[in-house]
Amino acid sequence: MSVPFTAGTGGYTAYRIPALTVAPDGALLALVEGRTNSVGDSGEIDIVSRRSTDGGATWGPQTIVTSHGANTAGNPAIVTDPASGDLVLLSCGHAGTATEADIMKGLATRQVYVQRSADSGATWTAPVDITAQAKTSWMRWYATGPGRGVAVTGGAHPGRLVIPANHSRAPSSGSTDTGAESRYLGAHALVSDDGGHTWRVPFTSSNPTGAINENESAVAELDDGRLYFNCRDQGGTVPGTRADAYSVDGGSTLQSAYRVQGTITTPAVHGSLLQVPGGPLLYAGPEHPDGRIAMSIRRSDDGGRTWRTCRKISGLHAAYSSMALLDAATVGLLYETGEWTPYDRVEFTAVPVTEL
Repeated sequence: MSVPFTAGTGGYTAYRIPALTVAPDGALLALVEGRTNSVGDSGEIDIVSRRSTDGGATWGPQTIVTSHGANTAGNPAIVTDPASGDLVLLSCGHAGTATEADIMKGLATRQVYVQRSADSGATWTAPVDITAQAKTSWMRWYATGPGRGVAVTGGAHPGRLVIPANHSRAPSSGSTDTGAESRYLGAHALVSDDGGHTWRVPFTSSNPTGAINENESAVAELDDGRLYFNCRDQGGTVPGTRADAYSVDGGSTLQSAYRVQGTITTPAVHGSLLQVPGGPLLYAGPEHPDGRIAMSIRRSDDGGRTWRTCRKISGLHAAYSSMALLDAATVGLLYETGEWTPYDRVEFTAVPVTEL
């Protein structure tokens, strides 16, 4: 176990929203939001990173990856382009004075950015605004990931980069709603077929009935080539707080709309996915039904249809997480945790696959 990010150090009041990946050179790369003035989701927020060359036992210096000055940069979602070997990072941004509710009401806007690293995360290109490609005209709120995307390995789209994302829509004409209501939330994906240089939205899942309100989402490529999407259900009227869906064509379409996933008991929170090649599909997230506490790893042996807890990580407060396969025998988990709040620190732990 190690602690790469501790609240109140490194120039930031809090660190949140982890994204973990193994870089092409074998280094472990941890990215988070560095929140300058508070633990809140708006204000002056940067994306920062640390690298480890010893499997997460120790971490190198903290560096700023994305900064928009006094404004908000966040929701890191990372994937490796297999053709170039570059790390590709998608993120979002908005005015530091705006809130999520402001954006859902149409009073402020949200942008989408892409960056690349050709040296395994040591340095990064400047953020390039891809909002016109990544965000359709009717979307208001927008968030990439957070966490990790996938590079498709088989089927008709080998090498395609897929980033899970979510959005909100405006109320219908004549409605007295503001758009800040949870039923206007939905999920989608971003795909790139040229190594992350250009992007498009292949599908959206957004039905404002209020039954399932798709929110922060994750993706994994199953051993059979299907893509499995699992998302946070934010205040839906059906029982449960998770939903999932499948794609058989590399993320071009969903087989069916997101449906409730009732075998994962968790509060409303982001959760992370990892497919162990030839092994289980894993989900990480807090296990307590009423609050962000008790980080656990679940496993599915039927491609995400059903889940069971296989490893309890901690009984402390815990929230967002990100997983990466460190080697064939070890899973790395980066997650928010603390004794008194879920946001005291971002902790890393390695778990043998044999224990899952």
